[in-house]
Amino acid sequence: MTKRTLHLRSPSEQAEAPKVQKKGRGWKISEKRLDALHERARELRRHSSEAHKALAERFAKADLGRYKFTRHAVVGSAIVDFNCHNLGMAIAIDEGDAPDPIATRRDKSLEAVGIRVMRVKAADILENMDDVLARITAGMRLRIADKQVARREHHASHPRQNAPRGRSYRTSNAENR
Repeated sequence: MTKRTLHLRSPSEQAEAPKVQKKGRGWKISEKRLDALHERARELRRHSSEAHKALAERFAKADLGRYKFTRHAVVGSAIVDFNCHNLGMAIAIDEGDAPDPIATRRDKSLEAVGIRVMRVKAADILENMDDVLARITAGMRLRIADKQVARREHHASHPRQNAPRGRSYRTSNAENR
């Protein structure tokens, strides 16, 4: 019997994002791994950085209508700093100068399933919150426009699904004969 060893490639060797398989609870992730992710997200919420706290406070005060950003949300097998499920948009806060290769790979995986990731530097949040909020708002507007275009294209290519649903306005079966 030969022993097999686990060989992990560095993230820089993998140019493309791993393929995401959507099954089960939305993603192909074991219950144990999902529970560990949620526990880690809870820990991140308890021990947030100053930039996370400041942005979360501004999101809480802002009137974003039906859109809501959730702090340290689990999306698939990743934990994003802020997530807006309705828009399919995530915000990642970079504490350092440049994102690490693992974060870049995670962003590619999220984009592969339709979630746009916006990167914001922590220093920008703490020093110039209004500019950061303007960038986020512009990103939200672009995402809303993208969703509207996709919805129009879907309705144009699937005309039977556009028919009104609901009750018939006929009053009796005699009219049907």
